[in-house]
Amino acid sequence: MFNAKAYAAQNEKSPLAPFTIQRREPRDTDIQIQILFCGVCHSDLHIVRNEWGETKYPIVPGHEIVGRVVKAGKGVKKFKEGDIAGVGPMCDSCRDCENCKNGVEQHCLNGTTFTFGSDDKISGGITQGGYSETITVDENFAVRVPKNLDLAGAAPLLCAGITTYSPLRFHKIGKSQKVGVIGLGGLGHMGVKLAKAFGARVVVFTTSQNKIQDAKRLGADEVVISKNADEMKKHAKSFHFLLDTVSAKHDINSYLQLLKLDGVLTHVGLPPEDLSIDVGNLIAPRRHLTGSLIGGMAETQEMLNFCGEHEIVADIEKISIQKINEAYERLLKSDVKYRFVIDMASLK
Repeated sequence: MFNAKAYAAQNEKSPLAPFTIQRREPRDTDIQIQILFCGVCHSDLHIVRNEWGETKYPIVPGHEIVGRVVKAGKGVKKFKEGDIAGVGPMCDSCRDCENCKNGVEQHCLNGTTFTFGSDDKISGGITQGGYSETITVDENFAVRVPKNLDLAGAAPLLCAGITTYSPLRFHKIGKSQKVGVIGLGGLGHMGVKLAKAFGARVVVFTTSQNKIQDAKRLGADEVVISKNADEMKKHAKSFHFLLDTVSAKHDINSYLQLLKLDGVLTHVGLPPEDLSIDVGNLIAPRRHLTGSLIGGMAETQEMLNFCGEHEIVADIEKISIQKINEAYERLLKSDVKYRFVIDMASLK
């Protein structure tokens, strides 16, 4: 074990502040990554402030990690020292259950080990995330980052990218399909870029007039102000697929009414309060309401390769680690276009 610099919260009300954590020395199949950039996900804030319950402290958040391999165990096959690697929301699983064998390790039946806040079955304590100078992971839970992508812009792909890519891929989104993206934030802006790259006609739903121009810049064919009942009514029963990225309480029934027969609404946001569903919006038109959680390791690599081919990265605002508490407050106000990314060189 060795010491590493990080930023951690000591309790649900304390700000993130400098902290020293311990990382394990690489085992035979491990790589040690010098973290270059780490995205700031809204779930970081939820967990740090214990909004979902059961957070264990002290906690170092961060699961959109891009960095350089500085050590590789003797059994490592995918990486060598100097390679650029990414680590997303999970860093291990049992690898033996039905779900792991089917490539959906995020649904491990014996418990996925998440990159921060999970019981650390190898080193003890809890896992600590990417707001740190280094991380050690098994090579099977790291992915290659295409060389043509900006590394800071690629960091959010490890969560925001795969979270939106996976349901689009699973539901076979493609040309001639009408896809709606609900919300234009960290997840939503990636949903627009990816749905457009899949060839769909993309409509963005937002409550803000100020986001119309930006949504079109990102690739939206049309923008609907969801507070306008007449605008919403025009799109009734017309969508093949809706991607709901909103992490606040909202009226999901008004969106279900926009789906065609056998249309699908997939939710990837995590509102802190339960949403009320009128099942009549599902039954008569045979609509489908589903959820999706990130993606497996093979699919995450597939997503990165797709983004490399289409030159897709997140729209980001780069910050120093010293600005992280200010960034959290701005995140609560949706005051970022569209993802904060920490330049981890600022930690030194």
